[in-house]
Amino acid sequence: MYAILDIETTGGKYNEEGITEIAIYKYNGHEVVDQFISLVNPEKDIQPFVVNLTGINNNMLRNAPKFYEVAKRIVEITENCIVVAHNAQFDYRILCTEFRRLGFEYERKSLCTVELSKNLIPGQQSYSLGKLVRSLGIPVTDRHRASGDALATVKLFKMLMDKDTQKTIIQNSVRANPKHQLEPRHIDIIADLPAITGVYYIHKEDGEIIYIGKSKNIKKRINQHFTNTNPKSKKIQALVRSVTYESTGSELVALLKESEEIKRIKPVFNRALRRTRFTHALYSFVDENDYVNLKIDVVDLRKKPITTFNNRQSGKSFIIKAIEEYQLCQKLTGVYKTKTSCFNYDIKTCEGACIQEESSETYNKRVNSLILKNSYSNKNMVIIDRGRDVDERSAILIENGVFKGLGFFNLNYQINNIEILKSIITPMNNNRDTQHIIQAYLRKNKKIKQIIFEEP
Repeated sequence: MYAILDIETTGGKYNEEGITEIAIYKYNGHEVVDQFISLVNPEKDIQPFVVNLTGINNNMLRNAPKFYEVAKRIVEITENCIVVAHNAQFDYRILCTEFRRLGFEYERKSLCTVELSKNLIPGQQSYSLGKLVRSLGIPVTDRHRASGDALATVKLFKMLMDKDTQKTIIQNSVRANPKHQLEPRHIDIIADLPAITGVYYIHKEDGEIIYIGKSKNIKKRINQHFTNTNPKSKKIQALVRSVTYESTGSELVALLKESEEIKRIKPVFNRALRRTRFTHALYSFVDENDYVNLKIDVVDLRKKPITTFNNRQSGKSFIIKAIEEYQLCQKLTGVYKTKTSCFNYDIKTCEGACIQEESSETYNKRVNSLILKNSYSNKNMVIIDRGRDVDERSAILIENGVFKGLGFFNLNYQINNIEILKSIITPMNNNRDTQHIIQAYLRKNKKIKQIIFEEP
């Protein structure tokens, strides 16, 4: 659990500043579950430059509660939380100073989004909150007021958690949270999980991830892990102390994240998915008569496939549908072996490419349109799918046929501006598995939105 906060002060000498406004959003890694926002009477004058910056003046604070009146609420909302702030060293110091004046030692673990941003989003011109969120296309209102800045920090932190591919933030959180040191019953873990699409992480007591999976219903899938009686499930049941998750909204994003993170983190119980997901592929070649032929074959790592399949039957079903949709020849797609005309020619549904009756130029146009549709080779495109919330969408970026990564956005200008798009994207590896996942998903979901853009 995280307490994401922002504090406005009077300004002045070091350790003599007073709090004028505080905003705290309690964030569970997925959504805000509680909040506290209040002006605070600092019992001292505000520096003129601070009045100009924040708009908060002495008159506004005359009837505001003093710090000792809100101190209990601050302690309660940040209990068992990691304090997160943009320049946390400043905000945490101010809070500790105010509590010390009351004779209370305030201690919380803290995280700084400036430091996290420098590590996870390098190369930005500025890491001040205003300039950073603007460059990332994160909407912000009430700049230099505690509520507006804290809410912008929540959105920034959400993006940083997406970009933390090593899962350092969440594993440290699991390790630091005292309740996970107890022996929880499996039913208690399941009770806290949602029935949503996403990726889940099963942790040991020390926070180490021992299994990663994806599901359209995380609660149901974890329940299966805890009730199965096979040897692997029993070992997981004995070691599990916590389950964390990432909502993705999109099944495609969940598939890509699961594949990437299993390969990177190598959890002890994920051996099967470290291997490739597909066995067969669609290849093309030009015959002696200049016709483009298609063939479903076992994957050959030396060759570049058009698209890939989980098994031969899946590939065969694809090619049969393609023959009908694109009016292709059964002989030239490897479905009907013959030295003369194919069966479809005999029933007048093939134009005769099998016996050179249809010109290779005309026939190849249809074959190439199928190849173009089912391969993103050399394409620059963004695949738009569901997001984690109603007003959010996911974006999968492909440049020159290479999968670059994925991210989430709320505003259309974030994907229409290629530089902002690249900033919000979490870089991921392009490999045969990711190509297979994306192509298989696009075949299955034909109406999914794709935006083609010019080469940068």
